[in-house]
Amino acid sequence: MNIYFICTGNTCRSPMAEAILRSKQIDGVTVRSAGIHALDGLPISLHAETVIKRSDMPYTAVSSALTAESLEWADLVLTMTTSHKDAILRAFPFAAGKTYTLKEYVWPDQGGDVLDPYGGSLELYEQTFDELSTLIGQLKTKLTEDEG
Repeated sequence: MNIYFICTGNTCRSPMAEAILRSKQIDGVTVRSAGIHALDGLPISLHAETVIKRSDMPYTAVSSALTAESLEWADLVLTMTTSHKDAILRAFPFAAGKTYTLKEYVWPDQGGDVLDPYGGSLELYEQTFDELSTLIGQLKTKLTEDEG
């Protein structure tokens, strides 16, 4: 299964989500991340890099822009916000049916957006990292239950 995490600039939330899921080492799962308004090759946020490194996780150090080709690669597209999901579905209608917010996918009864730490303190990035860790723990459970 190919999982694609999407945020705005691919410098904060989606790189952290990608690193967390990659660290779970789920057989048969490949993960990437990108941003709706990202430019290829920009460094991820220093605070995002700091919290990922503290957890000793492999990560992608530079941003990637969302493309139709990468959406075709993905079996599951998980966005950080409802507005990211809506933007993808407007621009790429073929992604309907495999695009969800991360929260609606793991907690269908709750939904909501992942906290955006952009421009915030290291503490705010840590809070977002913790939120993503919880959500991706639930994602791992859902993926492994679906296999069984």
